[in-house]
This record gives sequence, C-alpha cells and structure tokens, in this order.
Amino acid sequence: MPLIQVVVVLVVVGVLLWLVNLIPMQGTIKSILNTVVVIFVIVWLLNVFGFMPYLSHVRVGSYRL
Repeated sequence: MPLIQVVVVLVVVGVLLWLVNLIPMQGTIKSILNTVVVIFVIVWLLNVFGFMPYLSHVRVGSYRL
C-alpha cells in the first residue's frame, strides 16, 4: 500500500473522529468509540507495515481480513 494512501486514510479517520466528538453524547460512549477506533487503526497500521503478517489469514465468518 502506498504511503500516500496510508496518510489519506489516517487523515480521514482523524476527521471522522473529530466530527463524532462534536456530536453531543455521553462522555463514556465517546471515549469507548475513540478507543475502539484508535485500536483498530493501530492494528491496521501494524498489518500494513508488515508487523502482523498472520492477520491476513484471519477469517471472520465468510469475510477474510
């Protein structure tokens, strides 16, 4: 995956998190949502840069990650 595409995805995720934080909702829900998204992005980045190559063999139902 090209580095430009990784940067674009990170910017889009950052903007979406910022927009979600503008929505009035309970603070605990926001923090849980932010934590889940950050963990997902970290795992995705580790997979993109090859630190977790076994992740490409994980199956969730009929969908292959």
